[in-house]
Amino acid sequence: MSKYQHFKIYKPYGYLSQFINNQTTRKNKKLLGDLYNFPDDTMAIGRLDEDSEGLLLLTTSGMMSEDVRSKEVEKEYYVQVDGIINEQAIALLNNGVEIGINGKKYLTKPCKAFKLDKAPGFPQRSKKIRDERHGPTCWVSITLTEGKFRQVKKMTAAVGYPTLRLVRIRIGNEFLNNLQSGDVLEVGSFKLI
Repeated sequence: MSKYQHFKIYKPYGYLSQFINNQTTRKNKKLLGDLYNFPDDTMAIGRLDEDSEGLLLLTTSGMMSEDVRSKEVEKEYYVQVDGIINEQAIALLNNGVEIGINGKKYLTKPCKAFKLDKAPGFPQRSKKIRDERHGPTCWVSITLTEGKFRQVKKMTAAVGYPTLRLVRIRIGNEFLNNLQSGDVLEVGSFKLI
């Protein structure tokens, strides 16, 4: 039996990917510890923005955290974008687009991007996205091996299709599968590559 504990969670919309609120302006933030009674030394591996959802891995092992954040581990996102994305925009995403990181221009590494044939069956989000009267939307799969701050959202905006909803469905060989928003699953270890 490992002395470490590992968890897969479906981080809901509106939660911070942390256990302590270190913000001084808004004290009423929802934190990961509100979802489950995690061991004291549990840490989130990577982050999802407060308004992003999906698979988040947590562990009590610092070494495991480093392994997951390595450049070989793919992270796949299903992204609902404003408009019906065209093949030219998909090609740009695949080849790398220029985004801003810390006030500097950054060219993203090539990734895997494609339009999904139909909307994934995610549960309704707690905050409505928008009405259909504002125009059509579609879903795109984007798989990265890097993870800059708000990278996926910046990438879709750079090709003219702003992100409306972002759900991470995979980290390495760990999938969201049938987890529902807010679910926590303790696992023996993570299958990454």
